[in-house]
Amino acid sequence: AEMLGQPIERTTVRLGDSRLPSGAGSGGSWGASSTGSAVFLACEAIRATLAQALGCASDDLLLQDGKAWAEGVEPRPVTELLSEDLTRTGKIEPGKLMEKVNQSTYGAFFCEVAVNAFTGETRLRRMTGAFGFGRVLNAKTARSQCLGGMVWGIGSALTEELSFDSRDGHLVNHDLAEYHVPVHADIPDMEVILLEERDPHASPIQAKGVGELGICGAAGAVANAIYNACGVRLHDFPMTPDKLLAHLPDPFAPAA
Repeated sequence: AEMLGQPIERTTVRLGDSRLPSGAGSGGSWGASSTGSAVFLACEAIRATLAQALGCASDDLLLQDGKAWAEGVEPRPVTELLSEDLTRTGKIEPGKLMEKVNQSTYGAFFCEVAVNAFTGETRLRRMTGAFGFGRVLNAKTARSQCLGGMVWGIGSALTEELSFDSRDGHLVNHDLAEYHVPVHADIPDMEVILLEERDPHASPIQAKGVGELGICGAAGAVANAIYNACGVRLHDFPMTPDKLLAHLPDPFAPAA
């Protein structure tokens, strides 16, 4: 819609149909940048055809509200430039560029926790995540994705643990009563900072994946904050009160 100057309500997207060509799928942080890049290339081909019909260069072509024009050229409805339906195909495949440049995404996490000196209970007070992943295609969904990853990391660090029966190996806490995920009361106000950037090496649409970025360092940041708060360095998730209590100093011991 953006590249062809059409209202979004006049754009139809078809996904999940076996009659369509195979795509990268939704996973591994490659969905939007891969499929989106193919769409981008198809739209570029359409723009080139329209520019030729209008008698201008592709870079000079302007499209908006179903009309095409360029500097010094009167606006014309796009339909007048077409003698038949215009169909173009965009295709993108894995290339060798990743062998030459670093195409990774980056994130940094900052959090503040409080550890109860008597019970070993950890409470998260605030958390901020800053992320750089190329062009931000949709700020609302990207922010939500990063928030979800941060909550997931908090659960990994503090509450979530699978327990297995040592006799036969079956999972004994396969319900939400025994497998503890964070709830609203566990999550404070969190801030997500999206670093807008353009990476021409990453993809034609200058975007990179954001899927797993929100979780990658979240649990580690919580662990570092616990160490900073009480001096206990744990290397085993989740960092539940019983693990902390074994190492916390006696709060009733006289000061040295």
